[in-house]
Amino acid sequence: MSKLVTIYGGSGFVGRYVARRMAKLGWRVRVAVRHPNEALFVKPYGSVGQVEPVFCNIRDDESVRSVMQGADAVMNCVGTFDARGKNNFDAVQVEGAGRIARIAAEQGVSALVHVSAIGADKESTSGYARSKALGEEAVLAAFPGAMILRPSVIFGMEDQFFNRFAAMSRMGPVLALVGADKNFQPVYVDNVAEAAEKGLTGTAAPGVYELGGPEVKSFRAFIEEMLTVIRRRKMLVNLPYGLASMVGGISEFVQRITGGLFTAPITRDQVVMLRRDNVVSEDALGLADLGISPVAPEAVMPDYLWRFRPGGQYDAIKESAAGLRTE
Repeated sequence: MSKLVTIYGGSGFVGRYVARRMAKLGWRVRVAVRHPNEALFVKPYGSVGQVEPVFCNIRDDESVRSVMQGADAVMNCVGTFDARGKNNFDAVQVEGAGRIARIAAEQGVSALVHVSAIGADKESTSGYARSKALGEEAVLAAFPGAMILRPSVIFGMEDQFFNRFAAMSRMGPVLALVGADKNFQPVYVDNVAEAAEKGLTGTAAPGVYELGGPEVKSFRAFIEEMLTVIRRRKMLVNLPYGLASMVGGISEFVQRITGGLFTAPITRDQVVMLRRDNVVSEDALGLADLGISPVAPEAVMPDYLWRFRPGGQYDAIKESAAGLRTE
């Protein structure tokens, strides 16, 4: 029988790419999510019955254990930017991460890959960054041979980075940024998935890997590059941290009183994180150590951001037609 991998959060941005890769290798893939009916799109990644979404709540031992039964490898992709509620930083990124690792060790799983983030730091003033670091500690305490992946900002077709700012660029002449001069090193989602694949199949050594793309630029420079791709001109304004924090606080309050119908465009915790560069450390293991060639944003952005151009899919046709001679 083919091997089985359980991917917690396997229908999310990173998880779906890992699921697709593992299915192509012939593995059976169990996609553990809170809402299986919303994850049915993963089924065609493999043959009939090869990729199956199943219900799981990572805040519950028995729920985690039941979907891990018989698994040869496990991956945890679950993360949150929610500082409040049942699925908050600690519940998901500390306790949930530790629970998955502990049960994986109990069940004799051969490989565990855990997704953390660059900037994970238990001394950070950011609750997100602290929880990521404490989650790593919990994972390694229970499963010392785990592979920890710390990606920078992840980009790709379903991303919440370039897609988000491209959508915002349609709303007016000004595009506000927070931490515009901080350096970023965006990493392509399938590069992250390839790293995970190597960990799950045992072809890469355990350890902590920081994953970044081939380019280090300021936040502003990447947004300017995105604007070039979508053929829009905007005035980029660097929002002061104090003002951004105020906006975040108001947005969080509105989100709470509307029961989540309004989604905060930025939170106070995200403002804290944007005070730091988001790049791979000089002495860290990375994509090169895994034999992976990183993909640059400009290589793929046109493939999925074209819909934000003024003419959408017809922009190229209009440009071509503009060059025709009329007599």
